[in-house]
Amino acid sequence: MKPLVLYCKSWRQDVLRARKLAQSIARHNRENLEFHVSAPSADLPLFREHLQGLPHVLHSDEDILARNPRLDRAQVAAMPGYRSQQVVKSEFWRLGLCQAYVCLDSDSYFIRDFGLADFVASDGTPYTVMHEGKDFLQYLVNIGKQKYVDHALGEARAFAAQFPGVESRYRFGPTPVIWSAKAWRNLDEQVLQPRGMTIGDAIAKFPSELHWYGGAVLATRPFPLLPREPLFRLYGYIEEYWRARRMGETDATLAAGFLGVTRQSAWDKADDLDPSKRIRRALRTFLKYCFGRW
Repeated sequence: MKPLVLYCKSWRQDVLRARKLAQSIARHNRENLEFHVSAPSADLPLFREHLQGLPHVLHSDEDILARNPRLDRAQVAAMPGYRSQQVVKSEFWRLGLCQAYVCLDSDSYFIRDFGLADFVASDGTPYTVMHEGKDFLQYLVNIGKQKYVDHALGEARAFAAQFPGVESRYRFGPTPVIWSAKAWRNLDEQVLQPRGMTIGDAIAKFPSELHWYGGAVLATRPFPLLPREPLFRLYGYIEEYWRARRMGETDATLAAGFLGVTRQSAWDKADDLDPSKRIRRALRTFLKYCFGRW
């Protein structure tokens, strides 16, 4: 069993992003940590085509979900994509490949060399991405996105309801995050099973795999808590991206403090598999850059 691997849950529309991520891993992975990718079984031929020649191990989402006999796979299949992918990511540990994994999203890429010590302490304890996120919440207020601030506050209340007595002020993302198999097992055996629940039920009730993992760490204490700030620079909104660019922020300047960059696919369509979306987004981005106010 490996001490740690890299893992990305993806799907066909993100295959070009997954290739960009795989290319960045091949370029910066100085210790040859294994890189695993999963996608729906119907999408696997597409991923084999686009990831050819790049180091990776490919899995089907269905094989991961099948490792949990208690899981209602029909329930997961009926979920919206943004929820079902959370279940798959949360169940990757059941493959028994590693003690911990770095869970990456397809719209991320590394910008500098990395190794095991970036994710795990010298005694083998995985770091936990954990912080209060005040700067980001204030930024949302500043740009008039109060509804997202309200959503974050709602998540905190929902988190407190699922983990009574556990401090609820913390955020446990954004991705990539470092997840321990032991913490996920503790969540299943000590929290969910006594409630008659699976991770599918948990995500259906409170769709935040980041908080379920963080709650497991705080409530069951599977290892000493070693908090870390976010590993990648996240551009969650196009306004945020262009403001940073205007201030001279580049991948090169970010490399001193971050391992990589995430440009959320909700706004960055440059690597969509569907070319029509790329064209529409490129035009919109150009117009906002020329005439937008931020």
